[in-house]
Amino acid sequence: MPLRPDGRLTHELDPQDHGPQDACGVFGIFGPGEEVSRLTYFGLFALQHRGQESAGIAVSNRKRIMVFKDMGLVSQVFDEPALNTLQGDIAVGHTRYSTTGASVWGNAQPTLAATQEGSLALCHNGNLTNTDELEALLAERIGERNVPHKKRMDSSSDTMILSALLSSYHDRSLEEAAVEVLPRLRGAFCLTFMDEQTLYAARDPQAIRPLAIGRLASGAWVVASETAALDIVGASFERDVEPGELVIIDEQGLRSRRFAEPNPKHCLFEYVYLARPDTLINGRRIHNVRVKIGKLLAKEFPVDADLVIPTPESGTPAAIGFAAGSGIPYGQGLVRNAYVGRTFIQPSNAMRQMGIRMKLNPLPDVVRDKRIVVVDDTIVRGNTQRQVVAMLRAAGAKEVHVRISAPPVEWPCFYGIDFATRDELIAPGMTIEQIAEAIGADSLGHISLDGLIKATHVDKSNLCRACFDGKYPVGKQDLDLDALTQTGATTKEC
Repeated sequence: MPLRPDGRLTHELDPQDHGPQDACGVFGIFGPGEEVSRLTYFGLFALQHRGQESAGIAVSNRKRIMVFKDMGLVSQVFDEPALNTLQGDIAVGHTRYSTTGASVWGNAQPTLAATQEGSLALCHNGNLTNTDELEALLAERIGERNVPHKKRMDSSSDTMILSALLSSYHDRSLEEAAVEVLPRLRGAFCLTFMDEQTLYAARDPQAIRPLAIGRLASGAWVVASETAALDIVGASFERDVEPGELVIIDEQGLRSRRFAEPNPKHCLFEYVYLARPDTLINGRRIHNVRVKIGKLLAKEFPVDADLVIPTPESGTPAAIGFAAGSGIPYGQGLVRNAYVGRTFIQPSNAMRQMGIRMKLNPLPDVVRDKRIVVVDDTIVRGNTQRQVVAMLRAAGAKEVHVRISAPPVEWPCFYGIDFATRDELIAPGMTIEQIAEAIGADSLGHISLDGLIKATHVDKSNLCRACFDGKYPVGKQDLDLDALTQTGATTKEC
């Protein structure tokens, strides 16, 4: 993966124009007799797109919990000797992209904390919006000087605060502590955690991020951020963790406790960008949703052209749909190099075009003298699209029309996606025509918010659309006002 200017890894073609990054991927398995560390390793591989800064696995052998974690990709953190040290029956795993807390080893997950009965290992995907309130509660329980305060400690993530809270109830079991703590959390959270004997999973009442349950042929239970991770380890999809549900898995099997009333607000951006195309969310294959988005986009923003091409790989399903919906032939006009890794050197400003060509290069024989529609998922600052348009023109394209499978992104996310700040986003300050001119396109079209919602087959009232319309499913009293000030945003109630 190339590095952003701030040193973080990024999927983007242009490291200076980093797109939205999700917070994390989580995995858990209760599998007596299974190689749980190895299965977790493969599950994390399937979730690598959800976080590339650090990776970790915790395993219980029913007597103690062992944790191995480090900075880097899953393949960089783990090798055979590391996995061989992680022997047991229960495991949780994590891939991290930091939206709360610094990108340092101390914030890599799983976290580990001592409880009354043993240990707690915890993995978190999402972002808590009421950490000040949780810190105050924790201070009451263990004393102010013992709180892992986000402004004072190396380990500054909301996950560390949550771990400390769950482990502070010395008069009750971890399950009962979770039932006490989980209703107090605000924001987005999908959790996999465990003690020496039991695997737990929990999802916030809004179910903003996905979390799925699967089962191996042996009867072992698996929990993962996406169903694609279940597929990779050979688990059949059973169901999603419900909004406001705590799942408990032990020797007696799986049982459930409700800690909050469900109020689903599933993240709309998962459908556009975050989730893998082979993942199921709310019963829909993401690839199929994105193809439908492309078909609707072709109806909303038709154009006379000779060829539809994607910006690979994220724009591919929508480009297939656009071609089907428009009747314009689909083709591959851009080739992406999948092997540009972490050693990618950021080019100087004078060499930016060479930098992007290391990851993307046009096929002149395909695009020459043609009117091209290039389909992408989002525009953040517009730098990447500007370079793509310029490359296609240099390769001989007669016209370049850009179509985007998401509405303009105008608001920051507080639930686990690291967008650029609102001041950095191109959409809030410019019209569609101005953006088209800025990126050098002959025309530009975004799918409408209503069109995107239609493609998901989920009712609008059950979706979080905040990054598109500024309406946040968690009230503004729960949001981090410092973050709001930094992004120049204001909040709206749903």
